[in-house]
Amino acid sequence: MIERTLSLIKPDAVQRNLTGEILAMIQGAGLKVVALKMIHMTKAQAEGFYAVHRERPFFDSLTDYMSSGPVVCSILEGEDAIHRYRELMGATNPEKAAEGTIRKKYAVSLEANSVHGSDAPETAAFETRYFFSAFEIV
Repeated sequence: MIERTLSLIKPDAVQRNLTGEILAMIQGAGLKVVALKMIHMTKAQAEGFYAVHRERPFFDSLTDYMSSGPVVCSILEGEDAIHRYRELMGATNPEKAAEGTIRKKYAVSLEANSVHGSDAPETAAFETRYFFSAFEIV
């Protein structure tokens, strides 16, 4: 089934100028970029995006980090895109990520793990609408 999913290249990877390399890995894995932009979230925007984690102890640190610099937002499309992108990203903890994954290759810590991806069709629908209007998706 053709799906769409959100990808965020996080501030640590953008700052280290890894956007092109990460996008090349995504496209090399057969996922199509159908929307793309760079933004700098405010703290409030990061809190809105990560609202599901509001009660978690890492919420403030996460939202501070995600609003600390630009992120590259994209919508990826392809067969089983959510699962395929999550496999390409690797485990959230880069120490546990498989070789050849984005996080194994580029992450610097559990929080600064270079990329975000939707984990289910419902979250993909929310997350893509959070960052993109229908006019921005090709």
